[in-house]
Amino acid sequence: MAAVLPRPVVGDRPIDALSGTPRAHALDRWIYVVTAAGFIVVTLTGFIPDSLTKLALIEAGQRPPFPLVAHLHAVLMATFLLFLLAQTVAMATGRRDLHQRIGPAAYVLVPALVVAGCLLASATWHAVWDAAHNGPPEIRPVLLGISRELDNILLLQVRVGILFPLLLFLGLQARTSDAGFHKRMMIVAPAMALPAAFDRIAWIPHTLPQNPLSTELYPVLALAPMLAWDIYRNRRIHRAYWVFLAVYLPAAMAVHLAWDQPWWHRTVHRLMGV
Repeated sequence: MAAVLPRPVVGDRPIDALSGTPRAHALDRWIYVVTAAGFIVVTLTGFIPDSLTKLALIEAGQRPPFPLVAHLHAVLMATFLLFLLAQTVAMATGRRDLHQRIGPAAYVLVPALVVAGCLLASATWHAVWDAAHNGPPEIRPVLLGISRELDNILLLQVRVGILFPLLLFLGLQARTSDAGFHKRMMIVAPAMALPAAFDRIAWIPHTLPQNPLSTELYPVLALAPMLAWDIYRNRRIHRAYWVFLAVYLPAAMAVHLAWDQPWWHRTVHRLMGV
């Protein structure tokens, strides 16, 4: 009878095939690169057509120009996604020294992204609100409807503004103590911002504006290849994913409970000072 060999362990923990050495499969390194590149593809697919459409409307005088903070936010997000891709490529190719040298940039990029995101959300909301109350009478009803939708979109922006830096902070804190947790969390965290791109892809199913379900499922879908390979290689769900669910599910429930509720609309108006 063949004996069943126990799984190798380091201390009291099983070896992590996606973070330990030696690796038996190339995808153990490159799945992170594939996932980070996928984030860039999703972002470009969502934002390029949407931006071109809006630029055409601006040229036709049918909408105001983008505020400066919108350009700043776009540059910061593009920089962060390229930074994430560079970090995964550096580790996949064995350039740990390069990975460690450019890693501290996250401590500048992440706070800048959060601040720019907050400023952009406020500027966008106020622009629509002002146009809905001071613009031509024939377009005010339409803009008032858009303003109510922006109240709900603000819920999603608040969720991103909390979860994105929180998960990144947890990942960065573990960079020297738990490489497996660090690597996974640095990928999971930016997935929280992907709904902004998914929502702009017109040819995929959406539940907006009725409810935010699609905005919660698409980031998980973007992470699915990495999760599936992780489970296949390690035959277990890594602790990083449980931590992610522990913060993601309550946030999703809070968004659902507040979605399009009168008290939430009143709260937004107070927050925005109108």
